[in-house]
Amino acid sequence: MASHTVGRRGPARRSWIAGVRDAFDILVKSSPSRFAILVFATLILITTALLSLPLARAGAGTGGTPLHDAFFTAVSTICVTGLTTVDMATHWSPFGNTIIFIGMNVGGMGVLTLASILGLVVSRRLGLRAKLMAASDTNPSRVHAGPVSERQAVRLGEVGGLLVTVAVSTLAIEAAVMIGMMPSVLAKGYDFGLSLWYSAYYSVSAFTNTGFNPNPMGPVEFFDDYWFQSLMMLAVFLGSLGFPVIFTLLRTWRRPRRWSVHVKLTLTTTIVLWIAGAVTFLVLEYNNPKTYGGLSFLKTFYEAFFMSTMTRSGGFATIDMADLYGSSLLVTDMLMFVGGGSASTAGGIKVTTLAVLFLAAYAEARGAPAMEAFGRRIPRDILRLAVSVVLWGATIVAVSTVIITQITKSALDFVLFDVISAFATCGLSTGLTESLPPEGKYVMAATMFMGRVGTVTLAAALAAAQKRQLFRRPEERPIVG
Repeated sequence: MASHTVGRRGPARRSWIAGVRDAFDILVKSSPSRFAILVFATLILITTALLSLPLARAGAGTGGTPLHDAFFTAVSTICVTGLTTVDMATHWSPFGNTIIFIGMNVGGMGVLTLASILGLVVSRRLGLRAKLMAASDTNPSRVHAGPVSERQAVRLGEVGGLLVTVAVSTLAIEAAVMIGMMPSVLAKGYDFGLSLWYSAYYSVSAFTNTGFNPNPMGPVEFFDDYWFQSLMMLAVFLGSLGFPVIFTLLRTWRRPRRWSVHVKLTLTTTIVLWIAGAVTFLVLEYNNPKTYGGLSFLKTFYEAFFMSTMTRSGGFATIDMADLYGSSLLVTDMLMFVGGGSASTAGGIKVTTLAVLFLAAYAEARGAPAMEAFGRRIPRDILRLAVSVVLWGATIVAVSTVIITQITKSALDFVLFDVISAFATCGLSTGLTESLPPEGKYVMAATMFMGRVGTVTLAAALAAAQKRQLFRRPEERPIVG
């Protein structure tokens, strides 16, 4: 009788496991974007639960962290944003800091990419399902575009190499930056153990473009240390390029002619925005006594480039953002909204999106039939995608700004700054975020989540299945402009 019962339970258990596996397969194959959102949301909830524990908060008998602060920190960590509602240097215990440290790496590489790396290590091969999962994370612009094109920035056949590049480059860059930072931290009088922790934390926070500070003073403590700040800038810059670009540069750095249009557009637009941003900050803030007014020209010049780098999604600041002139706040808004490269640790609408819009405007001004860049023609569906990304991003920012302004009754320039920083997962703040009531923190957390998941991925996940239309309606041109 017992064996008969066990025999009946065995198939039932196997049937239940098979049902879960089948549902998983259907979800991954039918909508990788929805699966990405599900994984990110699950990871955020797990991190929230861990950070809510009394064990995660520093100080005996202080109790656990309030749910809204734990949830906000979890979203900011997994979405590698860097906005905070608590003092990151003093609020968390070693256990809490460990959770945040791991979360920054997982969020920076992308949970799907990390899952694919682990699968590759275990099985030493990548199946089609794993390749699709990785491709959806490293090629977000193609998630919803139907059949995989051979002209993607990274082809499916190269996903295995890309995943190895992601893992190796992440660990190598973070380790190199950590080692380079050690002498600067030791020079501040910290012991070896604390110096190692601060260096590792800063290197991870910089490369993943998070912007969390492990020390009470933050980067201000290293304001006169050009070496330390330069390492931060380098890590942020590399993290904001995107893994497909790093993958290409490592393979063909001596043969620029073989670089894809995506790589060339990313590098060109990034460098142009970096220089233009630095020059703008230099001009606008040169006489501001609260920021750069009391500094030498050389120091102001350097800090302008540091500021321009951090607006790409780095989130570190050596000055108080609330002290910037209104014109500088607006310029920072624009740079944060653009963000970094596609499939990078940076947020925003991405530099290639901006480049495509400018190429479209240039082609229209010349009367050209198509967009062209570096001797290649860019298909029109990329323009539709770029417009969709900008429209969705602007809508998210506008709605969040209205809600936060209504909740706090704060000045619009400060609200807009922090909301764009949340959407672009940048982490710079005027100080508004820390003073938000619980409902405002939840709104800002939702903005961070939508910014990190990506407007295109979010739109694809919420949209119904694509419909095949076997007819075309008559064409008619509305008046535009």
